[in-house]
Amino acid sequence: MDSDILVSRTRTRTVPAMQGATGYLTIDLAALGRNYRKLVSVLAPVRSGAVVKADAYGLGAERVAQTLYDHGCRHFFVAQFVEAVRLRPALARDAQIFVLNGLQPGNEIACAEMGIVPVLNSLAQWRQWATAARMLKRCLPAVLQFDTGMSRLGFPEEERTELAVALGEASNVEILFIMSHLASADDVGSEQNGEQFAEMSRIADEFPGYDISFANSGGVFLGRACHDVLARPGIALYGGAPNSSVENPMEPVVRLDVAVVQTRTVPSGAKVGYGGAHVTRGEMRLATIAAGYADGLPRSLSDRGAVYFNGIRLPIVGRVSMDSTTVDISALPEGALSLGSLVEVLGPRQTLEDIAGDAGTVSYEILTGLGDRYHRQYR
Repeated sequence: MDSDILVSRTRTRTVPAMQGATGYLTIDLAALGRNYRKLVSVLAPVRSGAVVKADAYGLGAERVAQTLYDHGCRHFFVAQFVEAVRLRPALARDAQIFVLNGLQPGNEIACAEMGIVPVLNSLAQWRQWATAARMLKRCLPAVLQFDTGMSRLGFPEEERTELAVALGEASNVEILFIMSHLASADDVGSEQNGEQFAEMSRIADEFPGYDISFANSGGVFLGRACHDVLARPGIALYGGAPNSSVENPMEPVVRLDVAVVQTRTVPSGAKVGYGGAHVTRGEMRLATIAAGYADGLPRSLSDRGAVYFNGIRLPIVGRVSMDSTTVDISALPEGALSLGSLVEVLGPRQTLEDIAGDAGTVSYEILTGLGDRYHRQYR
């Protein structure tokens, strides 16, 4: 029987014994595809790539990239060269893979031979790539990233003059486009957006004739001024909110259900979890579920977050442990949960943003932190 059907039929009863899993991460590839098409429609006629770094934000880079390729995506961005090496065999040769962090010394020849494109962030990376091109006696493609005010990656202002000279002298490196990264695109009203646009405009004047890639997920919804030639959405593809100012326009892609390990009733004054951090004020019915901070439930959810069962919120009590979390099930009818029952951690009642807000973090961290002990199901 199909695993999706099996889980859906048992979600309110007990967990199916499948690969020894006690948690089920369902990844809706159809929703992923619709999210990509939505971004394409917002951007048209500008092209949209896809950021699939960190194993496609934890959802499986090969499956995600293949799905996006089927929906027309041809530009894929990873952070590290090792990610590109793993992804290259999964995609057709007309798909371009870009390494946002550029290359560490010694990886240039392998990168060139695999047809992977580095994003060059400094004069040091530029020199290494140009040297590799000379050694191979052919022209190699690259992307140039400029720092426009994030102070993270990209050519700083003091290197731009020397870079311009090097570009004028080089004939063995083909610049596909130039790019930068928006630091505050999730906040429509941030002054930093305007500051970065202005700096990118100055860079475009200094390096005329090159196409520009600037928009990330938030940038897609900042308007056509930052769309340029190619957008690089990430979190929006996976159902995360591209900005905090409006209702999330993207479809959820991920659902997470976790099994109950044990239920119990404790008296008033009972200590719950490590350090006795929570002390009950009255009799309480508890359930311990089979996921903790090793599975992507941040410890900061202790005494703050919740899970759901049949639409009813079940608050987390005590500290989140490495492999388990305890929740208050007093709001449920007696016997509603038992060994193997599944509770909703992510789903219709609790979004990525909801759980991230409770944890005091961002949806990116929640999504990329989901552990490998869950049984992954692709719909």
